[in-house]
Amino acid sequence: MRTVSKQAVFESMIEILDLPDSTYQKAKERYDDIGEWIGRSESVCAECDPHVFPQGSFRLGTAIRPLSEKEEYDLDLACKLKEGVSKDRQSQEDLKAIVGQEIKAYRNARGVKEEVSSKHRCWRLEYADALSFHMDIVPCIPANDARRRHVHDAVLLESKSEILARDVSCLTIEITDDRHPEYSTISDNWNISNPQGYALWFESRMKLARKLLHERAFQTKAATIDELPTYAWKTPLQRCIQLLKRHRDVMFENTEDGKPISIIITTLAARAYQGESDIQTALKNILAGMGRMVNQHVPRVPNPVDPSEDFADRWHMVKYSTLNLEGNFWDWLQQVQADFEILTTANDAEFLLLIMHGKDL
Repeated sequence: MRTVSKQAVFESMIEILDLPDSTYQKAKERYDDIGEWIGRSESVCAECDPHVFPQGSFRLGTAIRPLSEKEEYDLDLACKLKEGVSKDRQSQEDLKAIVGQEIKAYRNARGVKEEVSSKHRCWRLEYADALSFHMDIVPCIPANDARRRHVHDAVLLESKSEILARDVSCLTIEITDDRHPEYSTISDNWNISNPQGYALWFESRMKLARKLLHERAFQTKAATIDELPTYAWKTPLQRCIQLLKRHRDVMFENTEDGKPISIIITTLAARAYQGESDIQTALKNILAGMGRMVNQHVPRVPNPVDPSEDFADRWHMVKYSTLNLEGNFWDWLQQVQADFEILTTANDAEFLLLIMHGKDL
């Protein structure tokens, strides 16, 4: 039996899971290219001041390699038309059609093989060259003043930070969703979202590790950590979420529809994180605290930048009842706690390597 240091184990696990900087850079090149296309002078969106930006794990720096080399990377984007579209003149369906026209033209111009497909909230573009991505692009517009005030007050109540509440509320958007009862009609009642605000909140949680981030900025010759892309922060919080997501993927490899969703794992882990500077301590405390962050009442897992939204709303929807989503979450949390307890106490290097590759979870 060969002993290894726990820090070395965690670093090795992260090396297996983590995306190289070049993958993040490639993703950025692609969404920048789409943004430039949608904003070009010939575009039907040209006068709408379009802005394409990432959301989800690529924005947060918590993306992981797919379990199989045959799987694609998920790149979630939003296309915000900041001018020229108004809810008193256009429906959600109209906005989606406007953005879709340019995405389809982009697909033809770039010779993308697969047809653009329409999903409930977004357009999906399958893009494959050296790397295979599917890009989900959500059309959206800035939220009105009333919606922004609602978000401001809710975030202020929870965070007690006027600066965070102000900055987050300004980023609130209204999105398309063909499941909405007023999707095809002129209506003021659109769903709201705030992926950029969520990213700011997530960064505020990572910034609890002030000393570590100061050192990271110094090492990279950045004046402040904010000068670095979020994926380059490489905080214990990001690393723990990557580990938890991989454990989840392995455990639910054959029951994909029933697995705990990433936004629930990410939100609960970020809430439980207290600024620990090393992965082992952070993971231990996050796993101990995640369950306590689930409310006993609705919303069970509130969106921190819109606390009226419940990330766990599917847990009690009748149409998802056969998936046992809440039960799966608690089963997974219990299992991941047990498995990582073994990981942090075992000294058998071969056993630890199996754990790293998801072979024994």
